Amino acid sequence: MRALRMEFFKCRRRRLWLPLIIMLAAQLAWGLYSMRDLSAKELQQGWAMILYNFPMLNAMMTPVIAAVVASRMADIEHKGQTLKLLETVQRTGALFDSKFVCGAVYMTAFIAVQTAVIIGFGMVNGFAGAPPLDKIGEYFAATQLTTLTVLLLQMVLSLLIPNQMIGMIIGLLGSFVGLFSLFFPPSFQKFLPWAYYAVLYNTGMDWDEATRISDYYFIDFDWAGFACLIVYFVVIYAIGRRLFVKKEV
Repeated sequence: MRALRMEFFKCRRRRLWLPLIIMLAAQLAWGLYSMRDLSAKELQQGWAMILYNFPMLNAMMTPVIAAVVASRMADIEHKGQTLKLLETVQRTGALFDSKFVCGAVYMTAFIAVQTAVIIGFGMVNGFAGAPPLDKIGEYFAATQLTTLTVLLLQMVLSLLIPNQMIGMIIGLLGSFVGLFSLFFPPSFQKFLPWAYYAVLYNTGMDWDEATRISDYYFIDFDWAGFACLIVYFVVIYAIGRRLFVKKEV
């Protein structure tokens, strides 16, 4: 707990919340501006529509946000060459865990605010029916687990590699993979952690080419894909933590 408190103190001094707020504001502005002036039919499908659009935005932007968080948290130790010093007063595994948990709290807050704004936007704009809390809960769980898995991967890279540009490049590539994975076959999507924003969709869309009208609807949640992502998380954590503990600093 002391290590975790110290990580929060260091993050506060580095204003880690600032890039998160900027990226969240950009994401919400982009996503919600596209849903202005909805027709009566679109309002009937509003909850499905907004839960269809935001996973695409998360696939494009959240891997970069995770890369920024991981890089900012690891860079302070690499620049100050303090990893070896820290390991003399605490276990190396505890240092890894505290950094990841601290980053996870920031990313969870990011997703929680995003989800709250989605609910508020739908209610203020008159989406038909009460907020579908079960579908919103599925969206939150899927987005959180995917984001924390990506954050964990970025944290491992940022802690193991002093050059933070490498981690940032991986984050940018992850954004491209996340976006284009929407067009990959479902069987191939499950091999890429960034693609789980698409794998765990709980909404669908039918587009009529003749009328150029889209219909949005809810679909069953992919619990098998969710379980597969949990396995990915555990594997990345076990391997990444072990590599960091054995790393010579």
